[in-house]
Amino acid sequence: MSRIPTPATIEEAPEASRPILETIQKQIGSVPNIFRLVSNSPAALNGLASLQGALGKGKLAPATRERIALAMAEANGCDYCLSAHTFTGAKFAKLDEAEIASNRRGTSNDAKAAAAVEFARALTTARGSVAPGEIVKVRDAGYSDAEIVEIIAHVALNTFTNYVNEALDTEIDFPRIDRLAA
Repeated sequence: MSRIPTPATIEEAPEASRPILETIQKQIGSVPNIFRLVSNSPAALNGLASLQGALGKGKLAPATRERIALAMAEANGCDYCLSAHTFTGAKFAKLDEAEIASNRRGTSNDAKAAAAVEFARALTTARGSVAPGEIVKVRDAGYSDAEIVEIIAHVALNTFTNYVNEALDTEIDFPRIDRLAA
């Protein structure tokens, strides 16, 4: 059970959060626990949904976004996000088991995607203070300046969800995936 109450239904969420939760329900057919838990703060839910929506219209491919989310979840030790993004990565981004395993290790079997995932992982481990060579590597792999900024934004987004889920012990509502052994 989560460390703060997770509204069981949209109707139990704060009134200001309900329209966002209803939109999520319409888009994906359910409201995962992360969104219901974050709905305790309408401002935080609005920020989460707004950033996800904006980045969904960005230049990075959906598969690359999922790869980054998997690398971030593993790096930050978030079983909820590992479970969620293993499910969504396989179902929607069509990532196979080998690719998901590579992503969790902070890389990819696709050379271009590997540069993005490795950059995201470097950002995480260096807490943003990456060496200039890290930027050069991701640019040399074919990523534009806009895409580099988007990778950083995805790191920020996933750090937020990883921290919420770990701090508040969000109940996992996807097939459970546990982090890799150290």
